[in-house]
Amino acid sequence: MIPQSRRRHAYLILGLLLVSATIASGAQSLTTAENNSIPGWKQWTSQLEQLDSQILSRLPERLRNDPQVRQEAGRLLLEAVASKSIAALGDDVDHPVFLPSINFYFNIGQPNADTIYRSAAIDAAGSYRIRGEIGSLRILRVGLFGALPTGSTLRLPVPTYYDFKSLHLDASGHFDVLLSSERPAGYTGDWWQLKPNTSQLLLRQVAFDWKTERDPRISIERVDRPVERPRPSADALQKRLQTLTDEISYMALLFVDHVEGLRKEGYINRLKVFDVSHMGGLVGQFYYEGAYDLQPDEALIVEAKVPQGCTYWSIILTNDLYETTDWYNNQSSLNGSQARVDADGIVRYVVSAKDPGVPNWLDTSGYASGAIQGRWTECSANPVPAVRKVNFSQIRASLPSDTPTVTPQDREKIVRERRSQLQQRPLW
Repeated sequence: MIPQSRRRHAYLILGLLLVSATIASGAQSLTTAENNSIPGWKQWTSQLEQLDSQILSRLPERLRNDPQVRQEAGRLLLEAVASKSIAALGDDVDHPVFLPSINFYFNIGQPNADTIYRSAAIDAAGSYRIRGEIGSLRILRVGLFGALPTGSTLRLPVPTYYDFKSLHLDASGHFDVLLSSERPAGYTGDWWQLKPNTSQLLLRQVAFDWKTERDPRISIERVDRPVERPRPSADALQKRLQTLTDEISYMALLFVDHVEGLRKEGYINRLKVFDVSHMGGLVGQFYYEGAYDLQPDEALIVEAKVPQGCTYWSIILTNDLYETTDWYNNQSSLNGSQARVDADGIVRYVVSAKDPGVPNWLDTSGYASGAIQGRWTECSANPVPAVRKVNFSQIRASLPSDTPTVTPQDREKIVRERRSQLQQRPLW
């Protein structure tokens, strides 16, 4: 029989062996887990888990407790993820391309219904050739932007914008411009100065007449680097994942409470000047906006004297999250080529949930509250429209007697036509 002291010693050794085996097994499992994960992937996905609650926390209780708004907040988050994921996949300062930015599907920060936004990542120390066919849009410009600021507000230096219409064109409407920090010695072609700290180019393609105007065709290439693109390193790919979360969070949270801010300031069913000079807005463009809040049997009459000279003007609606109201499938936006101007030179819009049967209807599309935003670009005057609320039954009496009637059949044809025209623009 084994003495008790020796049995205790044997049990102790056995226990130590079991603990060692467990530790070794855990270490092996950890190593296996690490080998079965992509460095950087869980870091950005786990950080997104709390972003939905951050979005909701910025909303007032009446919106936060609305099941439909909560799901729309989820859509906003998905839009931010999709937009920044495309940038993470495609941004390359040595081999740039103009990628889709905010638009109908990446509906963040109220994209203008008439504008196609595309962006390209660049290196301020590089030299880039931009060329293509000019098209016939009224506005085609590129803005030079630096890195997005940190913090919860968007404050940027006033960006430099270059106008493609200032370039020399050949007989077929083609342009070719060099973008670099200094003009090369002996270079006689079109040249734009690349400002220090520029990290991104933003194209604004603004259409006025969707049916007849043609969008440009544009390419960009870096000319001070070899044309071939080597295989991206693991570190470079991981860095894209590591920066993704902050960029998604910034975009998703930036304007989510903007409309509520207008309400708190008292701009409900009235408008004010909206200064976007520190937000990267188009230089030379004047903005106005305000919140709206309507019952089903109410409407707003929004009216302004149209300036004598104007490059471009328009008006859009947004929801409470500052997503632009669906302008593809509803008449929720109008520009100067689409809106009727009355004989007295005043444009009068009707904002309502129901179709009033008039040309300048802005369809709230199911949103009882949201925002109204307008633009005057390079105009001889920049009026802030007057707003008055009327009962839906009083709309006709509130408009000139010669206001045409738009039948339901007419409206369906108009909306189908605008949807077709928008789909034919090069969104991607």
